[in-house]
Amino acid sequence: MEIATNIISLELKEFERHFRQAVKSNVSLLDKIMQFIVKRKGKQLRPMFVLLSAKLGGEINDQTFRAASLVELLHTATLVHDDVVDESLERRGFFSINALWKNKIAVLVGDYLLSKGLLLSLNNQDFKILQILSEAVKSMSEGELLQIEKARNLNLKEEVYFEIIKNKTASLVASSCAAGASTTFDNDDAVEKMRMFGEKVGVAFQIKDDLFDYGNANIGKPTGNDIKEKKLTLPLIYTLNNVNYALKRKLIYILKNENTKKDKVKFVIEEVQKAGGIEYSKQKMFTYRDEALAVLYQFPDSEVRKGLEELVRYTTDRNY
Repeated sequence: MEIATNIISLELKEFERHFRQAVKSNVSLLDKIMQFIVKRKGKQLRPMFVLLSAKLGGEINDQTFRAASLVELLHTATLVHDDVVDESLERRGFFSINALWKNKIAVLVGDYLLSKGLLLSLNNQDFKILQILSEAVKSMSEGELLQIEKARNLNLKEEVYFEIIKNKTASLVASSCAAGASTTFDNDDAVEKMRMFGEKVGVAFQIKDDLFDYGNANIGKPTGNDIKEKKLTLPLIYTLNNVNYALKRKLIYILKNENTKKDKVKFVIEEVQKAGGIEYSKQKMFTYRDEALAVLYQFPDSEVRKGLEELVRYTTDRNY
């Protein structure tokens, strides 16, 4: 991501200052947890999409930094809550908030981050940005609940899968791009194009995550975590819809009853590979990537556009 980070290197440092300020609290326990969160931040892809999308339309301004901070506040809040729901004790190789401070505090921390994000926008009258990001949070909740509902019978259609990931994952990337664009572009058409661009990137991003569960030459052994959690991802959905009835029944039985046994998980992974589920998913991922780039190419060629293109390709080429 060399081009992208070079273009907005100064702005990323300024964003980090804004974000640290945004999460400050007068309650010592909260402030301690906020410092823990800030020190263990991820790749910051979503704030980068905000900043680059804004820079595509003009000069980054204070409203842009607030939009990037709101995105990161909302994203962090959802991750904290997700770890409670999933009973996950790790996040990005570190202990999760609920592992260190228990569920009650983790839920309250997530609520605090959400409220700080709302206040950041309301206090500065960034109503358009708040509307864009609130839609994303609503979509993420709907996507998560739809996945839980559909996972019970393990009979997920491909179109439902795409509805789920557009809500769960792609909505926040789409809103990041739209929110950033709304701070510099003066027309709704450009903002909508950037939202569409972000949605397609987000779908490609999620399919790449699905593929990690089955391993490849770059990341080593497959993890099988999604199988253990009974998550129906695209490689598995394709397989279940394209194998004979007897094998489909066997795979579903394993997912329901033997999903924690290593040899059974290995069997599922091998059958997915044999059925062409991996290759099919890769092609779908590249299709969404190319559709995102087609939207991006509607904007004039520039270094910023090159930076966004690099970010898009990173989502599908990354090794983790």
